[in-house]
Amino acid sequence: MGDRQGAVAAMGLNHRRPDPAFWSGKRVLLTGHTGFKGSWAALWLERLGATVTGLAKAPDQDPSLFELAGVAEAVDSHFVDLRDQAAVEALVASRPFDIVLHMAAQPIVRAAVEDPVEAFATNVMGTAHLLQALRGQPALKAVLAVTTDKVYANADTGRAFVESDPLGGKDPYSGSKAACEIAVASFARTYFDRLGTPVATARGGNVIGGGDYSRDRLVADVVRSVKAGRPLALRHPEATRPWQHVLDCVAGYLVYLEALAQEADTPRAMNFGPEPGGAVITVGELATAALEALGGPPWRHEPDPASVEARLLAIDTTLAGERLGFASRLDGPAAVAWTMDWHKAEAAGQDLRQATLDQIAAYERLP
Repeated sequence: MGDRQGAVAAMGLNHRRPDPAFWSGKRVLLTGHTGFKGSWAALWLERLGATVTGLAKAPDQDPSLFELAGVAEAVDSHFVDLRDQAAVEALVASRPFDIVLHMAAQPIVRAAVEDPVEAFATNVMGTAHLLQALRGQPALKAVLAVTTDKVYANADTGRAFVESDPLGGKDPYSGSKAACEIAVASFARTYFDRLGTPVATARGGNVIGGGDYSRDRLVADVVRSVKAGRPLALRHPEATRPWQHVLDCVAGYLVYLEALAQEADTPRAMNFGPEPGGAVITVGELATAALEALGGPPWRHEPDPASVEARLLAIDTTLAGERLGFASRLDGPAAVAWTMDWHKAEAAGQDLRQATLDQIAAYERLP
């Protein structure tokens, strides 16, 4: 990975990173551990010395990173649907937790359009079920609920959103995540603040990385098209997104949790994405780079007039830099390169648990 380090962005920050001294021995509840980001988080938390309990539905991807990387070996894994309040409460009550990283969600925009009730039930009521159960956890030091960069009221101007901007959502996925933000804040103010337990939200940008096989995810679609030997179809090649590598995103969440647990004045909502002032990368540009790396044919444009997806989306991550000393280490080209390196390892039949751990270790070595 040494040749990738030249692509690491620099803001003159301390580049704070997850601290093994903090995480060693911590009892962590990780929801969504069977998903893409959750699998990376689970393996990294185990590497940092945490004792991880996973709560999530069974993997719904085929293949899934959870299975390919043997994530079940890293966590005490429980398949629980957040919509089942009794099951959530039973698991949470079964043991004490120090830290909660809530990543479980219905994360697909078009799936939420097809079934909005399921999206709201999981993203809003599922979160409420979890927070209600956590009220009985006296040892909690911090709770972080992951939402999305799509929680903001977006008029497609391209302006980067800051944490104080109004929440909104013109589609069911965005609306459910904005509602989740309000639910988390209300639980925090009504119940957890009086206990001295910080409860916050993290608004992550669009994440890429090895092992994401979700529906309607750009890199997953690239990999599937290359394997099938057919051109990739893009709905909105001109659209922009705040792309970041999964390790940058997860690192931000972990550093944020450390600050919440140790620094009383830490803000209770924060954006995580590419550095301010970084190059804007369109969907078409990212797809071109990924296809070239894997040797796939050029993509083609297939417009979808019925699409509800925003064309322009950017978030301002200045607050994370100022208050956490945190910034993404991998710029757009490096994020694509690391992602494609992982999938090349997959194509070569390598041990994907080791490939994932090797990238985590390489990331930890970055300046």
